[in-house]
Amino acid sequence: MARFLILRLDGPMQSWGTHTYEDYRPSNLFPTRSGLVGLLAGCLGIERSDHASLRSLAQGIDITVRVDQKPWRPEQAENNHHGRKTPLKLTDYHTVLKARRANRDPKEGETIETRREYLFDESFTVAVAEKGDHPYSLDTIAAHLKKPVYTPFLGRRSCPIAHPLFFDEWLEAVNGKEALEATPVIGGTIYAESIEVANNQRLLMRDVPEHRRYRSFATRIVFIHSKSKEVTESVSEPN
Repeated sequence: MARFLILRLDGPMQSWGTHTYEDYRPSNLFPTRSGLVGLLAGCLGIERSDHASLRSLAQGIDITVRVDQKPWRPEQAENNHHGRKTPLKLTDYHTVLKARRANRDPKEGETIETRREYLFDESFTVAVAEKGDHPYSLDTIAAHLKKPVYTPFLGRRSCPIAHPLFFDEWLEAVNGKEALEATPVIGGTIYAESIEVANNQRLLMRDVPEHRRYRSFATRIVFIHSKSKEVTESVSEPN
């Protein structure tokens, strides 16, 4: 049995980026590994330039994500029959100066049209477990989730959290999938990086941060544990 720390990701909007260019920045349909590592690193107070600490944190945790079918609210814990709004993915259009483009460098003083995707009325539950010895134990992470060094947000600074990420929820389970299946509120699809499925429901995601001088990402396999037969959308490179 392993011990799991349970996070609740709920807010008016979220964005778990894929491409890094300013003129088009789509959002993944569920939190990326790079985004979640960055979220925890901000709570711990790890600077972006501290590549060794970021690498240690990323290598020391296993992450499993569940798409919730009902939003998590503390006041709904004992009466969770409330329905949820239909989640939406919408695109924000605006213009910026000195932004990068996907196909060429901007001209001096050029105004760039940008389109950024956001998820609205979506909520996720995340199970985090330790992998081996590293300086950031689950107890250390939990303490900083309660008193974060930097203000946490859901993928982008414009996406505030609706409530604390951590309500002192702990579970012991064989794996992250079982931990999330035992977590309150109705859940849907589970995305796990270490629990293989017998069928061919899996994704290749390039969202493993390598924490070098230049931003780069490695690829991982994500196993899809779905209660439906719906076709899962593919994803591309993350922020």
